[in-house]
Amino acid sequence: MPRSEDQIRKLAAAAGVMLMAAAEALAQDRLAGTGRRIVVSIPDRKLAVVEEGRAVKVFPTAVGAPRTPSPTGTFTLVRRVADPTWYSKGRVVPPGKGNPVGTRWLGLSAKGYGIHGTNAPASIGRNASHGCIRMRNRDVEELFEMVAVGDIVELVGERNAETKRLFGPPAAAVQAAAAALAEAPAAMAGTTGEGQ
Repeated sequence: MPRSEDQIRKLAAAAGVMLMAAAEALAQDRLAGTGRRIVVSIPDRKLAVVEEGRAVKVFPTAVGAPRTPSPTGTFTLVRRVADPTWYSKGRVVPPGKGNPVGTRWLGLSAKGYGIHGTNAPASIGRNASHGCIRMRNRDVEELFEMVAVGDIVELVGERNAETKRLFGPPAAAVQAAAAALAEAPAAMAGTTGEGQ
């Protein structure tokens, strides 16, 4: 009989540990796994905050220029910085109106890439960045309050069913670019662009 009681105590202890582990996992899922994602359509030059499959907010963006394209794939938001300092090739630009990354930096798990503001708002809607996703400062400030470290960020290089659903039909400029590519000489088909 003592052996049965000992086994029951061990089983009860193991069950308690498992319940605590399950409760901890559930709590972490609620904090980190809100079902929120950021989807960026590079051809549409738009960003959507998606919750439970629905776009709750869409913003215009600038994406990588042809010589410095934006990366594609699924990344994680790893850093949030308000009023960032910009560092590049020995230059340091403190927070303020002249800062190239604007008023907010949302760093991605792709080293050196992020979603940020800009001191060149006229670039929004264009392929103009060094690969990052640029937004108007007021828009990135709003986005900054909507997202958290750990959120998934998907940078989509070609329109698909989800981007069509989120962003609607392609803009006239995107359609014109697609038509121009379709008419490109066959000799160009094998070339690749210079990227990062």
